[in-house]
Amino acid sequence: MARTQVKAAARRAESSPALEFAARAGYVADGIVHVLVGALVLVIAFGGDGESDQSGAFKAVAGAPLGFVVLWLLAITLWALAVWKVLDGILARSSSSGAAGRAQKWGRRASAWGQALLFAALGGIAAAVAIGARPDGEQTAEDASRGLLVVAGGPVVLALIGAAIAIGGVVFIVMGIRRSFRVTMSIPPGGAGRAVTTLGVAGYVAKGAALAIVGILLIVAAASSDADVAGGLDGAVDALLLLPSGPVIVGLVGAGFVAYGVFTVLRARYMRM
Repeated sequence: MARTQVKAAARRAESSPALEFAARAGYVADGIVHVLVGALVLVIAFGGDGESDQSGAFKAVAGAPLGFVVLWLLAITLWALAVWKVLDGILARSSSSGAAGRAQKWGRRASAWGQALLFAALGGIAAAVAIGARPDGEQTAEDASRGLLVVAGGPVVLALIGAAIAIGGVVFIVMGIRRSFRVTMSIPPGGAGRAVTTLGVAGYVAKGAALAIVGILLIVAAASSDADVAGGLDGAVDALLLLPSGPVIVGLVGAGFVAYGVFTVLRARYMRM
């Protein structure tokens, strides 16, 4: 009975035009963040300095006129998208019955609720920067890794986290190559649809590659007990710069993030919600 009431309440909330509008605006906000991150990565690829992660993007917004207003709009819409994802998880359905159906349903719930956590955290960072905080994503990642490395079993946990992130990166790459993101969208036919799909492929592959590198760095940090090796997107970009033709590779990643950002803005229009 309680489960039925929860689902009924979630269904009513999800059918709210206001919440749907705010959630779609959340996709726009997420797209803007990715475009800014991509631009920062491109700056680094061409020899500039900066923080090539979400914190750096929000700090760049904070430095613009009325930047704090924009940051609050980003935070609010990202939180709305997080709420939508929570409701989406509650209302998740499966296309089969029995144990396989239950596993599919809980897989979809885990995916939706995981995305909700990410969007909520991203909104929290935007709000923190809006009120004057200046978080350092790279330093935070290193400090968290250092804390894990000094406790019993910590290196194993850090390696598992790294493996999970790396697997997530591979999943992104596969989704991009297979164009599976189209299942949840109503992509228009013709040239416009091909453009949206191309942006999605490039964006998913680039973001997936960056996530995979972040995961690998965490695994290396766990194996070597060196927290300085760990890091976020900043660390991944630094690692790529050390490769042959590193600036070119970083430039491609930056362009991919911009493509993913534009794709995510378009997703606000074409997403089935």
